[in-house]
Amino acid sequence: MDYKPGIIDLHIHSTASDGSVAPLDILPLVKNARLDAFALTDHDAVHGAREILAHPHLLGDVKFLTGVEISAQPPDFFDVPGSFHILGYGFDIDHSALNQALKDQQAARKNRNPQIIDRLNRLGFDISLEAVIAASEKDAQIGRPHIARTMVTKGFAASINHAFDRWLGKGKPAYVEKSRIATAAAIELIRGAGGVAVLAHPGLLEVVDFNAYEYLISELAPMGLAGLEAYYPGHSPEETDYFLELTEKFGLLATGGSDFHGTINPEIHIGTGAGSFSVPVVVYERLVQEIHCHQRQLADDL
Repeated sequence: MDYKPGIIDLHIHSTASDGSVAPLDILPLVKNARLDAFALTDHDAVHGAREILAHPHLLGDVKFLTGVEISAQPPDFFDVPGSFHILGYGFDIDHSALNQALKDQQAARKNRNPQIIDRLNRLGFDISLEAVIAASEKDAQIGRPHIARTMVTKGFAASINHAFDRWLGKGKPAYVEKSRIATAAAIELIRGAGGVAVLAHPGLLEVVDFNAYEYLISELAPMGLAGLEAYYPGHSPEETDYFLELTEKFGLLATGGSDFHGTINPEIHIGTGAGSFSVPVVVYERLVQEIHCHQRQLADDL
């Protein structure tokens, strides 16, 4: 890539989902990090991004993209445990079908929380949903990270990661499955709203070997997947290089971001991850070009 000076962050969470920093309070952090551009990508929610769009004067010279991270069901042909998330960028934030699907996802998460608490109680933990809500940020979309943080506060777990590894993660004693949007449907929702779809942190998928990624992308690209989140703090240099090679092979975008959550994951900072991470501004420029191209195609099809 022909890199230019400047860095960006296309993967940031706020209290609109499971982050600890309010949407508008993200802006000073973005400016302190000297970012040229950023996207707010809350889990199954866009009201944080909508709040930022309502205050454009606070952005200054920093460019902003609408974003979302949709919790998706792994496709039938690719059965893997753990998270399977689709990032969306540059879409119409008021698109009715997308908003309805996200509301359904939020309801599924809300209905899941009492079930998780019940399982923890049955395991002997003295914890209540009311206590979790009281200890969480105002207007936060309560989920497993908030439950994990309360477990740490009460001394039931050594860390948030420990809570997930021992009790809250997939396949663990207090884990409760929730309804998720099919991967193909998530991609189509984003595209239908004028945005582009990207596979989030592919290195976090539990695959047998690297060859599995090539098979996965060969199936997702025809569905409309536009890119891979190649740049990610949890990726090794070898994984990053491999994912960049895959984007070249399949003609996809390479995107990236810190996956900032604030105090939920305090070692990760906006723009720099754990300290040495960065995403070049050319990634944002190419993403914007793809968004504009897709939106022109949608307009031509009307």
